[in-house]
Amino acid sequence: MAITVNAVYENGVLKPKEPLPFKEHAEVEVTVSSRGSPLLDAYGIMGWTGSAEELERFALDPEFLPEEAK
Repeated sequence: MAITVNAVYENGVLKPKEPLPFKEHAEVEVTVSSRGSPLLDAYGIMGWTGSAEELERFALDPEFLPEEAK
């Protein structure tokens, strides 16, 4: 049986956020990955073809900020 659970790493121990469906002392195999950033997950979706300099200008220039962010 394979399941995916969310857990928190505290004091060297992974603590599942919900109870697990296993009997006490059951041996399991664990694969661990950190939760990625939604921004990194979306990287490449737009297929940017401009230069790094153009992208930096769009990202940082106040001219391109939405009105509520100014």
